[in-house]
Amino acid sequence: MIYLDNAATTLHKPQQVIDAVVHAMQSMGNCSRGTHEGALDAARTVYGARANIAKLFGCERADNVVFTQNSTEALNIAISGIIEAGDHVVSTDLEHNSVLRPLYKLEAERGIRLSFVPADKRGNIDYNEFESLMQPDTRAIVCTHASNLTGNILDIKRIAETAHKHGAIIIVDASQTAGCYPIDMRRMGIDVLCFTGHKGLMGPQGTGGMCIAEGIEIKPFKVGGSGVHSYSKTQPSEYPARLEAGTLNGHGLAGLSAAVGFILETGVEAIHNKESMLMRRFYEGVKDIEGVSVYGDFSCDRAAIVALNISGYDSGAAADELSQAYGIATRPGAHCAPRMHNALGTSDIGAVRFSFSWFNTEQETDMAIYAVREMAR
Repeated sequence: MIYLDNAATTLHKPQQVIDAVVHAMQSMGNCSRGTHEGALDAARTVYGARANIAKLFGCERADNVVFTQNSTEALNIAISGIIEAGDHVVSTDLEHNSVLRPLYKLEAERGIRLSFVPADKRGNIDYNEFESLMQPDTRAIVCTHASNLTGNILDIKRIAETAHKHGAIIIVDASQTAGCYPIDMRRMGIDVLCFTGHKGLMGPQGTGGMCIAEGIEIKPFKVGGSGVHSYSKTQPSEYPARLEAGTLNGHGLAGLSAAVGFILETGVEAIHNKESMLMRRFYEGVKDIEGVSVYGDFSCDRAAIVALNISGYDSGAAADELSQAYGIATRPGAHCAPRMHNALGTSDIGAVRFSFSWFNTEQETDMAIYAVREMAR
């Protein structure tokens, strides 16, 4: 199988990740639940994962790295724990349902008000719209770093400057960029960075989290055991225990830590450059094929994603043909990005998404070009 569905999850992992998970399964106890060697091994592993994540993303404190199951859970915790009843929030048409549904939920339950920066037919936005949408009671801008459908990148530093100018904070969904695009929270002005472990970070599923800037207060989303302050009736107030009720996925975090170690050693720039090369090789090979429509803006730096449709095919049928006839794995449909599809005019047919990783090759890319050309013909 030629695996080009890395925006959904990376299939191929560094060997270090597999080895770390196997070792953890054989040796780790429960983090913060004892002082025996198994528990201490877990505590060291989890703290090592925090330190690696903090280093990768420019988070000032390792204990401000909070682990969750994925970016969806991290976004729910951040959005629910920061935005209060009656607040105003600005977001964009590029968002995944991991951002949209928590916001819509608070709109229904807490009466928050929402404004969205619109996207054009190429999936781009006008950054001046952020300024025009800000209000005196705007609590936050919540936005993706890159569209999971088009791959278009947002200028987070510029958006953060607008948020901070108006006394608001910025919560960023880095699901499509964490591990494969340079991110520095301090330089970019990010207040809360939400990430998932199983995509560009090349870690196990069931891992993810958030990095929290100094001075940002997030109320607990769930409460329970933390391994500390057991006689208190309330959740501990300090990070990360404040937001980490219950046993962590220590085995998965061992794999995530190993994955981030691989990324730090290899270099995010090197990973981004290779993935971009493969993405652009594919784009150049398919963009002029008669009957093929490609979505997004390819004139600037972007995530390694190409979404397209082939005339005469529903996106689901095209993906089935790619899989069954050519052994190529892609993702069709709506991609949990309804506002983006509305902007592109693809709500009825969806799109076929090709997404590339460090472990893909030029030969696989060329085979994908061949398959699209043959199907269009």
